[in-house]
Amino acid sequence: MSERNVGPASPESGPFWEATRERRLVLQWCTACEEPIQYPRSFCPRCQASGSSLEWRDASGLGVVYAIVVEHKPEAMGEESPYAVALVDLEEGVRLMTNIVGPDALSATISTGVRVTWEPLEDGRNLPLFEVSAAKQV
Repeated sequence: MSERNVGPASPESGPFWEATRERRLVLQWCTACEEPIQYPRSFCPRCQASGSSLEWRDASGLGVVYAIVVEHKPEAMGEESPYAVALVDLEEGVRLMTNIVGPDALSATISTGVRVTWEPLEDGRNLPLFEVSAAKQV
């Protein structure tokens, strides 16, 4: 169980965090322009649609590392050092800031394929993280 403090869900991010209880990665979508939205908002940043034009869809959980840095300062993450912080481009077309975890985390580079994995939080939610996936390399 993780002791990370991810804070409470906002009205806009609530469906995202509720889906993590089932270990489902979901993204907000605008049905007016058929584009994914990340981070969750009350309107589409592309076409300004709101209300019923916004819905939540399951994401594949697959992506590619866009940028990555390995942090070696132990005080930032307790004893979990070094750790990898990355920007991941998901197949659906959005970019997430996340951690790369697992045995191959420190060998991940730009264009490394990754897939979602989950870290349980104390409140029953799960934090989506990513691990290296042999299935997707660009």
